[in-house]
Amino acid sequence: MIITLKDGDVTIALRPDIAPRNVAQVKKLVRDGAYDNVAFHRVIDGFMAQTGDVKFGNMEKDYNADRVGTGGSDLPDLPAEFSNEHFVRGVVGMARAQDPNSANSQFFIMFAPAAPLDGQYTIIGEVVGGMELVDNIKKGDQAQNGAVTDPDRMIKVRIAADKK
Repeated sequence: MIITLKDGDVTIALRPDIAPRNVAQVKKLVRDGAYDNVAFHRVIDGFMAQTGDVKFGNMEKDYNADRVGTGGSDLPDLPAEFSNEHFVRGVVGMARAQDPNSANSQFFIMFAPAAPLDGQYTIIGEVVGGMELVDNIKKGDQAQNGAVTDPDRMIKVRIAADKK
């Protein structure tokens, strides 16, 4: 998966071997163009950058600063696909509500290791190129749980194998 940011492209190696259903849903959303122009609405320095709210996070249409982070997609929520992999710098995980089986479209990219997430969130991939660009994503307010005012966005997201 290739995410175009304001500074260039970030390449993520997806892991269908450990999270086949979650990866399949993310790929469908990518191919539908659902992630294009979606904000990094929650970014906590030293922890992670969260994006993927395709319902309220599209900065070109229907962006809702008050609701971004609460939405998903029209696709069903997914069952957790926990693995023995670890949340380290560059790992991409699925965001969810309290229910472990509530991941849908939102995901996050780790800035640093976070062992407490191991076995609690589904890992769908890891950054293999452009992590320094992820580091440049606008950070949110620590006092507001990382909420970002005037956030950066995923300009375009594509699947490399599709050659588009």
